[in-house]
Amino acid sequence: MQVYGGGGPDEKSYRGSLRFTEPSRFFILPAEVFAAVLRDWFPMAVHLLEGMFFGSQNTQRTISQRERLQALGSLSAGLTHELNNPAAAAVRATSALRDRVAGMRHKLGVIAAGPYKRDTLEALVQLQERTADQVAKATPLSPLEASDREDALADWFDDHDIAGGWQLAPTFVQAGLDTDWLDQVAAAVDEHTLEGAIRWLNYTVETELLMNEIQDSTTRITHLVDAAKQYSQIDRAPYQVADVHELLDSTLMMLSGKIGSGIRVVKEYDRTLPNIPAYPSELNQVWTNLIDNAVSAMAGEGELTVRTALDGDQLLVEFRDTGPGVPAEIRDRIFDPFFTTKPVGKGTGLGLSLSYGIVKKHGGRIEVDSEVGRGTRFRVTVPIQQEQAER
Repeated sequence: MQVYGGGGPDEKSYRGSLRFTEPSRFFILPAEVFAAVLRDWFPMAVHLLEGMFFGSQNTQRTISQRERLQALGSLSAGLTHELNNPAAAAVRATSALRDRVAGMRHKLGVIAAGPYKRDTLEALVQLQERTADQVAKATPLSPLEASDREDALADWFDDHDIAGGWQLAPTFVQAGLDTDWLDQVAAAVDEHTLEGAIRWLNYTVETELLMNEIQDSTTRITHLVDAAKQYSQIDRAPYQVADVHELLDSTLMMLSGKIGSGIRVVKEYDRTLPNIPAYPSELNQVWTNLIDNAVSAMAGEGELTVRTALDGDQLLVEFRDTGPGVPAEIRDRIFDPFFTTKPVGKGTGLGLSLSYGIVKKHGGRIEVDSEVGRGTRFRVTVPIQQEQAER
């Protein structure tokens, strides 16, 4: 339906739709005629209507920009928090590693000055190499298994008169070492030099564990940076063929700080789905709005399920939460601009409206299914094959 037809550059379309609850009759008037009549008979009314129309557009654009800036600030704070944890861990591990390497050098000097035979030194070096390999292959143990193994190692240290064995045991257990390995060390040296050899190898274990921690921390930082690039689509074409699962994962990682530990995220992905032509950064905005609403509805506790599937010739992305649900009387209004159920100052009411427009731009649909007390489910379907939309 056109406001002031004519087919010219100023032609505008209504942003809403009209529904009728009873059978009605209409007087159909060509848009060109109606526009001419209004301009001739009511020029001031046309001027006022145009002012209201463009004023409303400018207001909505300003509020939309403000909401995006607020979302960007929230995401930046969350990303900074997520980056701070592995960065701090890497700094702590580096500082501790420096102390362990210094201790290892000291122990190596003591061993070199001690009464070790060449064969004994070669055996110790081989044990050190095998110890480093074992650390890399260590498998996680349950708390009960780790406690039992620590007790066994502590008893072994006591039997061999090694002081402070209870302090050494947790490190060796974390590295996957047991009493059989200690027996090999004892067989390689005599009883007078056993304690020095054990403590030297303990430095080896601690050094390997700290390097693993640094590697894990820096890998985590790399993944976060990659997720931020994927989310923002930096240095990528606006319109491209994208993997929806990568978009979902990057959005979930960017929002992990807001989701918190009280909400369990369940991913039910169909990895066989093909990539789709889309505007990835805009779809990320849709996922952000839907996840943010689900998290707010659950108030920090519950379960968020993200599912992908094939729905005919459409790709389906579904978000289910265990929140209180949306009352039936307002369910039809949630996609309206400026409509929000959040307290004053907590939302602009444009998140779902913008999401609706983005999905329509991709030729898809967004639907909501909710029941009070049993959660809410949003279904987003996007064509797998589509022509490039006009921006």
